[in-house]
Amino acid sequence: MCSNKYMPNKTNKLLIVESPAKAKTIEKYLNNEYTVRASVGHVRDLPKSNKNAIDIEGGFIPHYEISKGKEKIVSELKEKAKKAEEIVLATDPDREGEAIAWHVAEVLKLPKSKTKRITFNEITEGAVQEAMKHPRDIDEDLLKAQEARRVLDRLFGYDLSGLIWQKLRYGLSAGRVQSPALRILVEREREIRAFIPEKFWVIDGLFATSKKEELPAHCTEEPKAGEEAEQIVTEAKKAKWQIKEVKQTEAKRSPRPPFTTSTLQQAASSRLGYSPSITMRLAQKLYEAGHITYMRTDSTNLSQQALGEIARVVKDKFGTDHLQTRRYAAKSKSAQEAHEAVRPSHANVSSAGKTPQEQKLYKLIWSRVVASQMSDAKIKRTKLIIAAAVKTSDVKTAALPNFETNGSITTFDGWLKADPAAKGEETELPVVEEGETLDLKEINSEGKETLPPNRYTEAGLVKELEKRGIGRPSTYAPTIKTIIDRGYVDKESRSLKPTETGDVVSEFLENNFASYISDSFTSEMENELDEIADGKRDYVKTLKDFYGPFTLEIASKKKMPKITNLGEAPDDMKCPTCDGPMIIKLSRSGKFYSCAKFPECTGAKTLEGKEMAPKETGEACPECKNGKLVEREGRFGTFVSCANYPKCKYIKKDEAAEEAKRTGVKCPVCKKGLSGISQTGEMTEKRGRFGIFYSCSNYPTCKNAIKAKPTGALCTMCGSLMMQGTKTIPERCSSKSCPNHNPHKLTK
Repeated sequence: MCSNKYMPNKTNKLLIVESPAKAKTIEKYLNNEYTVRASVGHVRDLPKSNKNAIDIEGGFIPHYEISKGKEKIVSELKEKAKKAEEIVLATDPDREGEAIAWHVAEVLKLPKSKTKRITFNEITEGAVQEAMKHPRDIDEDLLKAQEARRVLDRLFGYDLSGLIWQKLRYGLSAGRVQSPALRILVEREREIRAFIPEKFWVIDGLFATSKKEELPAHCTEEPKAGEEAEQIVTEAKKAKWQIKEVKQTEAKRSPRPPFTTSTLQQAASSRLGYSPSITMRLAQKLYEAGHITYMRTDSTNLSQQALGEIARVVKDKFGTDHLQTRRYAAKSKSAQEAHEAVRPSHANVSSAGKTPQEQKLYKLIWSRVVASQMSDAKIKRTKLIIAAAVKTSDVKTAALPNFETNGSITTFDGWLKADPAAKGEETELPVVEEGETLDLKEINSEGKETLPPNRYTEAGLVKELEKRGIGRPSTYAPTIKTIIDRGYVDKESRSLKPTETGDVVSEFLENNFASYISDSFTSEMENELDEIADGKRDYVKTLKDFYGPFTLEIASKKKMPKITNLGEAPDDMKCPTCDGPMIIKLSRSGKFYSCAKFPECTGAKTLEGKEMAPKETGEACPECKNGKLVEREGRFGTFVSCANYPKCKYIKKDEAAEEAKRTGVKCPVCKKGLSGISQTGEMTEKRGRFGIFYSCSNYPTCKNAIKAKPTGALCTMCGSLMMQGTKTIPERCSSKSCPNHNPHKLTK
């Protein structure tokens, strides 16, 4: 729960946004004419349970409920709305923002006669006041497009995930966008596994000019055999060398378009090392503070006003000769030219943001948009070809391959002056003439192998998703986060590597639902959602055309037997217990070898061949009486359980470990009284798939849980538990919807 009371009441005109930070910024621009309040995102959503969430027979009507923790916000907004003579909904200028505005209007039962909807692309005084002059009604088409996406994703995800639980393993999931994204990563991984490397040799030489200047160069041939490489090295040492040819060309480098959501995520990943989710979080803060325009866009368009401001900046900072006004055509067919690219709200401000991370991202955005309106950079490229000086009778010397080296010099920096990081390293070569003799100072060969294709980075996957038309700007970051959080993908350095679980899930979907996780289906569905937003397609027909065939496909696959055998183990991989054959199975921690006779025989090995034999403790099982307790290795470490698993599922509690996990903090939810609870629970440390968290000891009757260790104090704003924070924020509220969850957002 959360309170908006930290913002002072001013008038009986009410303006509602979705973010407290956005509210704080906008308040400054309205001359105390409006009381500004935040809904703190969506105020309601589909219930977590799929039962009764959507009335399919009635026309795919979603049944929403107020989101947990938003009751107090809704109550306060209702009170304000009752007294307000005018209500303005100023949520974000996209489908999500339109949906939030509609949900707020529905929950508060706002009368149309006194309710207005406004949008603006940047949170500046001019933009906000101009938007106030042009109010409109809620856009029903945009709303329907967002609702269609939400319903579609729910139907797709719940039905398919439920089937995967039955046929593979409980807890797995699938999604309309996440599954194609996972498939792309798995397909690349298969290419890497199937790749057969080829050996080759690289030969590098270091030459000296007549002026004793060093000139590194590489051999134009890459021999496949070491003997051939050694022969070239031996003969090269004997030969005389000279400059055979000097090639110089003038070239131009044009600036890139201003950022879209996708290209911003890609550049922030490659330049700054930010993940897409971090980039969007930082961009959201910059937008809400009024520093940049709206960051969810697929347009490269710039307004006429912005072009004028950027032109003045270029003239003042870099000179008139660096100015070149440009307009960029959208690469995405769904791009809306009424929208703008991501750009600074004020082009003359070259630095903004509270934290170093925000400042770096802002500088990247500023550099890109200013550079986009500047002249081409002019480059002089030089290529030197070095050859052996050949005599007519010298057969071996004549057979020697050439050496080459390349360099470049920027003769006019143009747009690179605004974005010098895009320049890269230039290799300046010594001035030489054709026919000039050279001395070979060093030469060596190195054996190498051809490399498989690279795994996708987060930036690379975003680029690929955009190219294939999978998802939209707002979905890239959450899609990647989802497949990582689900345990389908691991991040190794900056690369995304599918896990064994991800591999199995993707293979199951490819074998049974190939058409529904294909590029064409996902891309076409995005186009249909766009058509709903444009008023060109019917909501019910779109969902009906999808769900009819889809539900039949799901029903037909329910007849399949559960997949317990993912393949046969190699012939030499025998069960360590009975010496019988083994098969591949999937556990929560990945693939392993299991005895084919399981559960009669529980022998198991890792894929590396190490026995996974449980160690007996010498104790009898207190639950099934005839079993022995054994020590096993689980996902979260060692534990003791019955050897008769899965017939007996007894797990021994480690009293010392359990005692160490107790916090001594009473659960505030239990204090309110829940049926079936005899005494107040205690917040206890637990470990889940996403790491350590703290929950009530009365689980599952009481489901109260927080993500950090409780301090014992209660929030003065909403009454929730306070939990440990960071170095700069010692403690914060455990309720995400409370302003005290992020204390830096509170007004002083």
